[in-house]
Amino acid sequence: MKSSVLVIYTGGTIGMKQDPFDLTLKPFDFSQILEEVPEVRKFALKVDTYTFDPLIDSSDVEPSMWVKLAELIHEKYHQYDGFVVLHGTDTMAYSASALAFMLDGLGKPVIFTGSQLPIGVPRTDGKENFVSAIEIAAAKDAYGTPLVPEVAVYFDSLLLRGCRTIKVSADEFSAFRSPNYPPLAQAGITIRYDKEAIRRPFSPRGLSLHTKLDTRVSILKVHPGITEHVVRSCMCGPETRAVIMETFGSGNAPSRGWFMDIVKEAAAQGKILVNVTQCNEGSVNMDRYATGKPLKQAGVLCGYDSTTEGMLAKLFVLLGESDDNSWVKKMLEEDLRGEITK
Repeated sequence: MKSSVLVIYTGGTIGMKQDPFDLTLKPFDFSQILEEVPEVRKFALKVDTYTFDPLIDSSDVEPSMWVKLAELIHEKYHQYDGFVVLHGTDTMAYSASALAFMLDGLGKPVIFTGSQLPIGVPRTDGKENFVSAIEIAAAKDAYGTPLVPEVAVYFDSLLLRGCRTIKVSADEFSAFRSPNYPPLAQAGITIRYDKEAIRRPFSPRGLSLHTKLDTRVSILKVHPGITEHVVRSCMCGPETRAVIMETFGSGNAPSRGWFMDIVKEAAAQGKILVNVTQCNEGSVNMDRYATGKPLKQAGVLCGYDSTTEGMLAKLFVLLGESDDNSWVKKMLEEDLRGEITK
């Protein structure tokens, strides 16, 4: 029996074609994708498509879209061997991170991909990304076990863990990187899988969903010249339950008295405070420098080498699971989907 893959088109550049009359980019009928990419027919696969209606521009992605996507995969889970999600690049790392945490017990590939150029233009990167993503989504070992049973992003020959991925370029085909974790696979003449890097979690319960998301999370990017008003508004707002602090280097923040007073005030209000680094590479270590230690003493949690996108998704899901902040804090420091290295 041949493998089957469901391609889910949510929107984005990859599904655009240039109108021959006004030269604008417009979505094409994605049910005709095999006409645009006939190479897919060379695989001994069943490839079905599902198109979001309406299509969603990457910049307009909201958690409600993640819920719809997760529920669709859950509904179709036993009908297909793998899933390919076509998505705009601007928020792809956020969506891949979200699905990684929302799909609990995942045992099949969910591969996000897209393109920098529309699939209908001569120099598009969309065709290679699309074809390779389908091959990866359908790939199994000799025992019929999926080779990549996790949420991942495929782009420009690299397969990256979804909750470790960031967008690094608006102009290059190599738009995504996973700075703190090696690629799960690299595509050349063949696709070379790093079996040691791929997670294979065992879940006797099978796939379950976490679709109750609590989005009361603020992100504070620390910068020179930041004002007391900005910090207080971000950290102590009544509608904020958790704050991701993007700090300098290995987790350092201003040592000025007013800054630490606000951190302590937010902690006293019961806010969940998590420290991630602004650097693409490296990890938070609040014991390394004198400017990091006061944060730890005030109750700020270590985000280790998490991306901001990954931490945001993790918080959305954990906060949605429980009103008990003590439990959320405990789970934040656990490696749930391969999102941190401790």
